[in-house]
Amino acid sequence: MPTILPFFLFNILILVPMSVSDSNTLLQCLSLYSQPSHPISELIYFPNNPSYSLILNSYIRNLRFNTSTTPKPFFILTPSHVSHIQASILCCKKFNLEIRIRSGGHDYDGLSYVSDSSFVVLDMFLLRSVVVDLRDETLWVESGATVGEVYYRIAEKSKVHGFPAGVCPTVGVGGHFSGGGYGNMMRRFGLSVDNILDAEIVDVNGRLLDRESMGEDLFWAIRGGGGASFGVIVSWKIKLVSVPEIVTVFRVEKTLEQGGGDVVHRWQYVADKMHDGLFIRVVISPAKRKGKKTVKAKFNALFLGNAGELLDVMSEGFPELGLVGEQCIEMSWIDSVLFWYNYPVGTSTDVLLERHSSQEKFLKRKSDYVQKPISEIDLDGIWKKMMELGKVSLTFNPYGGKMSEISEVETPFPHRAGNIYKIQYSVSWKEEGNDVVNQYLDRIRKLYDYMTPYVSKSPRSSYLNYRDVDLGVNGDGDVGYEEASIWGKKYFKRNFDRLVEVKTAIDPNNFFRYEQSIPSLAVASETSIMAE
Repeated sequence: MPTILPFFLFNILILVPMSVSDSNTLLQCLSLYSQPSHPISELIYFPNNPSYSLILNSYIRNLRFNTSTTPKPFFILTPSHVSHIQASILCCKKFNLEIRIRSGGHDYDGLSYVSDSSFVVLDMFLLRSVVVDLRDETLWVESGATVGEVYYRIAEKSKVHGFPAGVCPTVGVGGHFSGGGYGNMMRRFGLSVDNILDAEIVDVNGRLLDRESMGEDLFWAIRGGGGASFGVIVSWKIKLVSVPEIVTVFRVEKTLEQGGGDVVHRWQYVADKMHDGLFIRVVISPAKRKGKKTVKAKFNALFLGNAGELLDVMSEGFPELGLVGEQCIEMSWIDSVLFWYNYPVGTSTDVLLERHSSQEKFLKRKSDYVQKPISEIDLDGIWKKMMELGKVSLTFNPYGGKMSEISEVETPFPHRAGNIYKIQYSVSWKEEGNDVVNQYLDRIRKLYDYMTPYVSKSPRSSYLNYRDVDLGVNGDGDVGYEEASIWGKKYFKRNFDRLVEVKTAIDPNNFFRYEQSIPSLAVASETSIMAE
């Protein structure tokens, strides 16, 4: 067995290919623990493999983590069979390597494919089968599938079924579901995790477990607690939901000069209380009108019904928007998925099978929850701050409906009743260079700081799938409960404690770890005793 270099030498090691003997020894281990009927050797990419960079870069969605100085994995494994996952876990334990699990690469802060420790990437994109069963209205999907592939396969079989998940079709199912999974039908049906019936996971001992064999505690934890803290989730069984044959969408833009600020203010009072089949998202961004700085509010909507019904709902509950029939577009639910991702009306649904549908950018995202409407005066201050900073956008996503009916302890995702809407802070850019990165990070952080008086408190909550290392990280070595709770309570509130208990039971030695993984009390206690 080769000697594994200390972690502090990793930054040197990433610049030099692993030796042939190291590669051979790891390959022997992986081959030993995988099934001979499913050869693993052709699915392993060491740095000296010509396809290594292509595979690594293909699912890096944030260019901040695709530079010459970004730490690179010892090897990449693209499993096509569950035995490949089992082998990777057993061999990485043996060689003291961390595993980063990547299903779609949309982790906003790159934690699914970057580490400062010795690590490998388990890239799940070959495991993406989707099997629809309309007899019991369920679907089994492997973690490497995208949300778009799920939608496409449902629509292949039925015009009256759908699933409540994200609006970005290239997001991988594995991370999306395990972090909660919200979308524009959540006011009617809840989150993705509220509609999961079963799952398969490979644990730290290499066992393949389903809901029955893993137990209800672990099944609870992976539905919103982040699966990568507990094992490698192979597949999910989800419950399909009923959608009408015809849905209605609209997109209306208003600048401040057109009364957009007043409409946003009113939106806060009605968006979470209206018909639960109506989801109106507001995207607010700096703009220019006639050469002057302003702010533009774009109202994007999905209504689970026809245009006539929608106009009645809007005239009664939100007449301030001034919606008229000409702005409403009736279409099938699957076509509304394309509309929401800004594809032109009439685009073929085949684009949902494209796993790289847009050019990648440098980006940063953050999140907040609003529990009391922000006053008009305070909104005016926010608009001025946005015009001052430039570039940074805010997206308001309404809650209410089904989201308020589900207990905050039903799943690890705790942001239920009491939240009017969620905010996503967003900044993207194309220019390269560390100075540019720091400038844009500074902008989004300044707007986040400015919003402090208007958002949730004790804790100031955040959404796990809008991964944000600004909230805190575990740091080097095995982290304790207190350090992890700094960020953990923001994502999970009181559910963090139960997640720690599940982690301690399922992975006591903290093999599955990363910058914001759930800590194990067993390791924390051992570390504390050693320190004393």
